[in-house]
Amino acid sequence: MQTTTAKLYSLHCGQAKTYLAAALFVAGNIALPQLCHTVHLGGPTWLPIYFFTLVGAYKYGWRTGLLTALASPVANSLLFGMPVAAALPAILLKSVVLALVASWTAARFRRASLLLLAGVVLAYQTVGTLGEWALAGDFRTAAQDFRLGLPGMLLQIAGGWALINLKRK
Repeated sequence: MQTTTAKLYSLHCGQAKTYLAAALFVAGNIALPQLCHTVHLGGPTWLPIYFFTLVGAYKYGWRTGLLTALASPVANSLLFGMPVAAALPAILLKSVVLALVASWTAARFRRASLLLLAGVVLAYQTVGTLGEWALAGDFRTAAQDFRLGLPGMLLQIAGGWALINLKRK
């Protein structure tokens, strides 16, 4: 199992770096969904709205993660109409849970491994699915990420691991 000691940070609200990092991750969470939505079912399959939230929260802490988690879906909805407003509560729930679980895991274990990231993705998807089921009252709709989004979850795990562990020269 691949494990590395990644350079992890815990940025604070008074730091400009927090807002700059969040803005960059939000931009990524705007660009990646636009790219994925060029193919049929690209959003539900690749789950792009969560990718940079995972990386931001894991690498830079809960403040950056929460800013990214809240701003990304709202910005996408306002700019492009996707996600549709009716889907925002469930997506925001999953995004916030992802930011909190990813940042807690990074702070607790101080390393990034494929297994830890798989645990983060499984945790936010499970809690998010249960929350979406409570909000929508329809388990089939709530479980859509597990039915269609496995490629996206795998991308979050492998791609997230690669970006978190990326070494700057």
